[in-house]
Amino acid sequence: MYQLSSLAGATTIGEARLPRGEAAISVEQLTSTHEAEVLDFLSRRPIHTVALVGFISDNGLVSPLNRSHFYGCRNRQAQLEGVALIGHATLMETTTDRALEAFAEIARKCRTAHMIVGEQERIQGFLTYYSEGGQETRLACRELLFELRWPIAVREGISGLRPATTEDLDLVMPLHAQMAFEESGVNPLEKDPEGFRQRCTHRIEKGRTWVLVQNGALLFKADVISDTPEVTYLEGVWVNPDERGKGYGLRCLSQLAQTLLSRSQSLCLLVNETNTAAQLFYKRAGYKLRSAYDTIFVS
Repeated sequence: MYQLSSLAGATTIGEARLPRGEAAISVEQLTSTHEAEVLDFLSRRPIHTVALVGFISDNGLVSPLNRSHFYGCRNRQAQLEGVALIGHATLMETTTDRALEAFAEIARKCRTAHMIVGEQERIQGFLTYYSEGGQETRLACRELLFELRWPIAVREGISGLRPATTEDLDLVMPLHAQMAFEESGVNPLEKDPEGFRQRCTHRIEKGRTWVLVQNGALLFKADVISDTPEVTYLEGVWVNPDERGKGYGLRCLSQLAQTLLSRSQSLCLLVNETNTAAQLFYKRAGYKLRSAYDTIFVS
C-alpha cells in the first residue's frame, strides 16, 4: 500500500510493490522543477495530452487555478511512466497499467474529485482499479475526439466575431453554466457562484472566449481551453438555437479555425457520442474523427 499522510500535502508517496507489476515504482507530487521533464513526456502524443499541457502552460505544475495536483509515476530507473492531474478534474497520460493503478489509488483518496476524462481504453482500465475501493460513478458519457488540420475550407467571413470582453460576461456566464449542467448535472452557479464567475472572468481576460454578438444577443460562442503550438483544444461551441440553419455556425467556426491554426498545428474538440447533429456539423467543417473518450462524473 502507498504511504499517504495527506493527499494535498504529500510530495513523495514512496516505493510500492504493485500486485500486478513486476517491478517497484514510485509516485510523487510534482513541483515546478519537474516542468521540462513532464512537458517532454507529454509531447509524445500532443493531441491526447493537450489538456494537461494547457494546465501547465497556463498555470504551472503547482497552482490553485488547476484545482488539482500533478503527480508523476516513475520506474526504478526514475523514468516517467505516467503523469496525472488528480483533483476536481482528473486526467492522465500513462505508458503502463501499473501507472494507471497507482494513480487510481491516489484518486480514490481525493475528496475534491468531480470528473475523470481519458481515452476509452485507458479510462476503463483506470476504473477497474478505482472501483476496488467501492467508489461509484454518478454519470458517464462517451465522447468522440475530432481534429482539424490544414488545409481547411475557407468560407465567407463574418463581421463581428471577436474575443469576448468582461462586458460580455453576463451573456456568456449563464450559457457556460447551462452547458455544464447539461453535461454533468451540476449547476456551477448554484454550487460555487463566486468561484464560477471568477473562472469565467479569468478565461475572458486571457482572450480564450470567442463570441458573435448582434443587437445585444449572443449568436455564437466558443472557448479555447488549451492553446499550445502543437494543438489547440476547443470546448463549449454553441450556436443560438434561433439562428441555426443560417450558416452562422460554420462561418464562425471556419473563421476561428483560420485564426487559431495560424499559431497551432491542429485544433481538436470532443463531441458527445449521441449528438449526431453536432458530429455532422464538425465533419462539414472539416474535422476528422481520431479517437473515443470517456467522461466519468464522481460527485
